[in-house]
Amino acid sequence: MTADDLRPGLRHARTLIVTPDLSVRAAAPAFGGGDDMPPVLATANLIALVEWTCVAALAPYIEAHQRTLGTRIEISHSAPTPIGMKVTAEVELIAIRGRRLRFKVGCRDETEAIGEGFHERAIIDHDRFMDRLARKR
Repeated sequence: MTADDLRPGLRHARTLIVTPDLSVRAAAPAFGGGDDMPPVLATANLIALVEWTCVAALAPYIEAHQRTLGTRIEISHSAPTPIGMKVTAEVELIAIRGRRLRFKVGCRDETEAIGEGFHERAIIDHDRFMDRLARKR
């Protein structure tokens, strides 16, 4: 399969268990915060779960010289998830515009929906991207 075989309707889900290193409290020191933050899944890590779920969904379609990179994220994080609970991200490819891919996203923990929205990714040529990155340095 290649990117030419991608079609809207592609679905994928990924589940993880919220560990202390995925919590708001764990991220706080890197940004000048303290350990007084609640022990819940950090929004940044919910977004990371969505991104990696999309990467996994696309893996069978991406050639060795390609990668996908996130270009836009529009996701609510509407409910907290405590450490120890499972979180699942479900993604569905809803639009393809050239190299641009748009996913509809739904996230839930073991008791309720915790987020929803959209995520966009672009298919890139890895070597060209790395050359561009080297020039930027």
